Amino acid sequence: MPDKALDRTHLLATLQVEIPDDLLHLALTHRSWSYEHGGVATNERLEFLGDSILGQAVTVMLYNRYPDLGEGELAKRRASLVSTVALAGIGKTIGLGAYIHLGRGEVLTGGREKASILADTVEALIGATYLGLGGETATQLVLRLVEPLVIDPSTFGESMDPKTTLQELAASLGEEAPCYAITDTGPDHRKTFIATVSIGSRVSATGEGTSKKQAESVAAREAQRLLAEQTLEGAAKSSTGPSVPGSDG
Repeated sequence: MPDKALDRTHLLATLQVEIPDDLLHLALTHRSWSYEHGGVATNERLEFLGDSILGQAVTVMLYNRYPDLGEGELAKRRASLVSTVALAGIGKTIGLGAYIHLGRGEVLTGGREKASILADTVEALIGATYLGLGGETATQLVLRLVEPLVIDPSTFGESMDPKTTLQELAASLGEEAPCYAITDTGPDHRKTFIATVSIGSRVSATGEGTSKKQAESVAAREAQRLLAEQTLEGAAKSSTGPSVPGSDG
């Protein structure tokens, strides 16, 4: 049995939704549990449904949030946000593994930490939310789950230009455009450049390099980290999940 089968209050509070008990139980039932318990229904149909809802919600969010990006870049970002790796990370963050009904074999082989199982269960929870609470609530759940990934500068890969990424991040959060200042030290043939980037009064970061471009890139990466960190902290402080009832598994 799941470690927390008799009390899903914390999970529901984390998700900020009140999924009906029958749908929640189904969403948390892996096929390995079904095989050992007479072929009871599994979460696979809910996973199928949740996958579609997830894709649509993320697509619309990216389209509206990044009006200057082309189809190719939008597709790349969507793929990052709906990937097994991303969804498994969400599952681990919310402690989902402890709630999943797994067969003994899966438990013994570390199923509660397996990326595929966690990712599939996240999608099943989205599907259950859609059926139990409607499309708007399911969409809002998706956006809450992926928001930390959207504002994390590492989500879309190191290949992206740090200055461009920082500018997009600041714009998406309604902040002022980044402003850079450069100083240098050392002799002409061996200068060290120091870049300082500021975003209004909210963020200031510095970076060093052997060229202005390198220094600005280092500073931009540090500013991304600080801005994402501050945004996450602010969201955590302002978030007050609704009071939700427990479930008796």
